[in-house]
Amino acid sequence: MATGEVATRVDPEDLAFGEALMPHGRVSSARHISDNGPKLPFSPTQLATLDEALTLSSRSSGLDFSIYLGDLGEDTRARAEQLHGSLGTKAANAVLIAVSPGQRVLEIVTGAESGRRLADRGCKLAVMSMVASFKEGDLPGGLVSGLRMLADQAGPKQH
Repeated sequence: MATGEVATRVDPEDLAFGEALMPHGRVSSARHISDNGPKLPFSPTQLATLDEALTLSSRSSGLDFSIYLGDLGEDTRARAEQLHGSLGTKAANAVLIAVSPGQRVLEIVTGAESGRRLADRGCKLAVMSMVASFKEGDLPGGLVSGLRMLADQAGPKQH
């Protein structure tokens, strides 16, 4: 072997709990890692709900919705626009909701096509709804509500 590993035959009976012998002979093992890492902002259920809301919003409106959660730096608007621009060719049809909880900032960035379909007034209403939920400590609920409001405002997918 190129890496100097010693090839040995493994008896499936000798495998420990959480180990499995793959068809090509490699042993795959699952191990519990301690929970000393950073606390994630969402539970698996909340992540699934957010994913579903993103999918349904994008599917119903034909716009590409995305969420950024994290620090936006000193110039929050410029950073949000940079993130939106990083979507490349999808940026024209995209809507980015950028939230920096530590900075207490929320930015919505639209592209050329998505901006035509989402009026500033409607975006401001979605922001107010999200901020109200955020103040109550419901970050995922606020994001889901905002996504639904923006998708409703954009209307059905245009062909």
